[in-house]
Amino acid sequence: QVQLVESGGGLVQAGASLRLSCRTSGRISSIYHTGWFRQTPGKEREFVAAITWPADSTYYADSVRGRFTISRDGAENTMYLDMNSLKSDDTGVYYCGASIRNTVATIARGYDSWGQGTQVTVSG
Repeated sequence: QVQLVESGGGLVQAGASLRLSCRTSGRISSIYHTGWFRQTPGKEREFVAAITWPADSTYYADSVRGRFTISRDGAENTMYLDMNSLKSDDTGVYYCGASIRNTVATIARGYDSWGQGTQVTVSG
């Protein structure tokens, strides 16, 4: 079992930047990749970005490519999402997930463990 805890959300104005963190614990060695998703009320969880462990191959949704950067600190077992040029459409609860499967998933059911989520609100 893998446990994940997100942090770093907040309320910002359009054009600002935020960094989200996702600290992992438990059976770290079983992780093949981790990812960020976001969700707004009434909608399904939407893929944002993913990164493989330990190769650090990265994958992005078209809507965030060039503005968001996913990274990982292996020593700290922590994944990050650096978000720049934020837009109101980026508003939502951001979740990190971990997968033990050897194919990178861009859908939520491809992940085995989830954090509790952190709210990101972009005004303007």
